[in-house]
This record gives sequence, structure tokens and C-alpha cells, in this order.
Amino acid sequence: MWSGEPDGTVAARVLEALAGRGETLATAESLTGGLLSARLTDVPGASRSFVGGVVSYATRVKVAVLGVPDELVAEHGVVSEECALAMARGVRGRLDATWGLATTGVAGPDRQEGREVGTVWVALAGPRGATARLLDLSGDRSAIRQAACVAVLELLARELEG
Repeated sequence: MWSGEPDGTVAARVLEALAGRGETLATAESLTGGLLSARLTDVPGASRSFVGGVVSYATRVKVAVLGVPDELVAEHGVVSEECALAMARGVRGRLDATWGLATTGVAGPDRQEGREVGTVWVALAGPRGATARLLDLSGDRSAIRQAACVAVLELLARELEG
């Protein structure tokens, strides 16, 4: 079982599974600001599967680089399931990866788009489609960002198991 393992262990196991399948991974990060990519590249041999990531902290980067439609942002905001899915699909396509992972949400200290601190969406896009998960995280800014990384890696781990 992947769940409950330290995030570094989950990252290592995900990367090992991807390498064994000859598959690749790309990341699109907002609130995690590169932390997810750092977790992945902390694993020796990550380059066998991890192709790169986009830190799309600003909305304009989500739109211009990841291809998130302006209309989607206007209607749903960036802290939304729709945006997380668009980010995951966008990075998967832009970086030509088998899998795309995305994180977007509110790490604090203030609310954003009327959403509470700790509201986080994680998403994945892959060969069989895309899925997202809403998280209600607690703790300080660092704890929320760390938990988002673990959650999105666990999302992919479960998909690879299934």
C-alpha cells in the first residue's frame, strides 16, 4: 500500500513504477511552487521517468504556458477542479509525457477567490483520462504545501496500481 508512506518513499516508488513501464511524468504546480518537482528529483535516477515541470504560480502562466482557457479561469477560478484538470492535461501535452500531475489551491495565509486556506485541488492526466481530488488541508503554509505533494503522488500511485 502506498498511502501513509513518507512522501519521499511514495515519490521513489512512483518513479520506479513509471520507469518499469517505460512511462514518463511531468508536473504543473501552483501552490507547491516547485516543491513537487523537487521531491521527485530528490530521488536518484528520477530522470528515467521525470521529464520536467512548470511552476505556474501566476494565472497568466497557467493560461499562456499550460493552455488553461481564459474562459475556464473566469468561470471557475484557478482554485477549482476544472483548472487542476486543465493544468494536468496541459503539462502532459506540452512536455509530451505519459502522465501529468497538477496542484492548485490556497496555502495561505489569506483566502483566495473566496476559498479558505487549505482548499487544494490535485489532478492527474494520463492515458486513460484525467481525474481530480479536492483536499481540505490544515496546518501552516509549509504543511499544506507538503501535504499537497504527498496527496498528488498518492493519486498517481493508486492509478498505477489500478
